[in-house]
Amino acid sequence: MNRALPDVRLRVPTDEDAFAWHRVFADPEVMEFRGGKAAELSVYEELTARQRRHDAEYGFCLWSVLDESGEVIGFTGAQPWPREWGPKGEIEIGWRLGRAHWGKGYVTAAARMTLERVRVAGVSGVVAMVDSRNTRSIAVTQRLGMRLAETFTTPASQRQGHCYRLDL
Repeated sequence: MNRALPDVRLRVPTDEDAFAWHRVFADPEVMEFRGGKAAELSVYEELTARQRRHDAEYGFCLWSVLDESGEVIGFTGAQPWPREWGPKGEIEIGWRLGRAHWGKGYVTAAARMTLERVRVAGVSGVVAMVDSRNTRSIAVTQRLGMRLAETFTTPASQRQGHCYRLDL
């Protein structure tokens, strides 16, 4: 069954969005595949500032996702893969959403918008790096038409992960 996706809006994160991200992600379930706990506020302040620079430099970033009422419910977007291992030099798409908004189509709707925006910015393909246990994110990659391209072990956690690819 195909249901209609919710209306979402993406915006370049503001200074205030660092507070919203910190609040929305202060849930162990949301952070299950990122160490199980929320980062300090300063991490989100730096992250939102970096995303504003990415938007100015690349034309894309991790955008704040706003629901129909204008509330920040998470982020989605794209950025250059930041690590020395994995798909170095490639553009990674990603998402993180507050627990109250899971299972409603927000991530799929926002990720589709992300794909269109990076395509317009001239990106020819993207990757999504997903913990192999994260069935919800794996389902999103499948809805986006991505294909499993590589399995890897993350250096820090020694967990198995997947690299999904999509040509744009």
